[in-house]
Amino acid sequence: MRTDDGHDLRHHGDAEVRGDGGSLVDLAVNVRADTPPLWLREHIAASLGGLAAYPDGRAARAAVAARHGLPVERVLLTAGAAEAFVLLARALKVRRPVVVHPQFTEPEAALRDAGHTVGRVLLREEDGFRLDPAAVPEDADLVVVGNPTNPTSVLHPAGAIASLARPGRTLVVDEAFMDAVPGEREAVAGRVDVPGLVVLRSLTKTWGLAGLRIGYVLAAPETVEELERAQPLWPVSTPALAAAEACVGPRAVAEAAHAAHRVAADRAHLLAGLARFAPAGLRVAGPAEGPFVLLRLPRAATVRRHLRDLGYAVRRGDTFPGLDEEWLRLAVRDRRTTDGFLRALEQALRL
Repeated sequence: MRTDDGHDLRHHGDAEVRGDGGSLVDLAVNVRADTPPLWLREHIAASLGGLAAYPDGRAARAAVAARHGLPVERVLLTAGAAEAFVLLARALKVRRPVVVHPQFTEPEAALRDAGHTVGRVLLREEDGFRLDPAAVPEDADLVVVGNPTNPTSVLHPAGAIASLARPGRTLVVDEAFMDAVPGEREAVAGRVDVPGLVVLRSLTKTWGLAGLRIGYVLAAPETVEELERAQPLWPVSTPALAAAEACVGPRAVAEAAHAAHRVAADRAHLLAGLARFAPAGLRVAGPAEGPFVLLRLPRAATVRRHLRDLGYAVRRGDTFPGLDEEWLRLAVRDRRTTDGFLRALEQALRL
């Protein structure tokens, strides 16, 4: 879906590594490397014996509720966060939806597909892409914001997020990458004191389950009921339900917390390496708090093509509203991979 201003809302990072990109080192997709872990693969495999029965999501739903200290009536399981955006666009009766950009483009695409005219609030580079609640129109009755935001990697204060709530407004917060933030600081998942709050979580990024499609919605019971009525029967498969139950358990939560600290250390290493390219005009948005970084670079489109020739896939930034072709997004990887990328970037800049 290409908008009038030229942004392709349906371009995602996986496009960089399809086809002839399959052999590239993948810094374009924000899925944690070396996942899913063996214990999770074995747990999912064990569920295959039950495929003859229709999926039963009660145990997984209860596990998600327990993870966030909520009643099960506030939880809806979905086939990834992407399905949740479609359900919100189709099920809720809204007049003026607004999406805070730059951010994941699927919410706007889903709203447009459902026939809505979508307003945009464009955060500015000179402000560090930080959220200004005053920029959101008062009459917006649906507001979508990511935290930490893809692709900027900015983590907005929970207070600023909560201040967007209004009577009669649905406030959608995409926390798909929040479990990659140490301590999940600034999370609003689990809060019941914010009117109209809808929180989306994905289990595909941290656990490497993009091919399985599993996520969930946390919202008021009446909102959950509206969204559930828009779902087809049995929307989440038995293996995905098994994965959901496992990924919100105490063992998995502890492992994700450990991984978040490792990601933070690996991101610091990447940022230190990128800093030496400042004389070439490279600037990093930030401070970055997610498992990816956004950088601005003169001739970024040309550099990206050279990087592909050198064996590395990175995410183009010009498909995000508010960004242009000088922006690139990089997934955070281990130090060895990062060092190889930095050498390739130096060579690409010389070319």
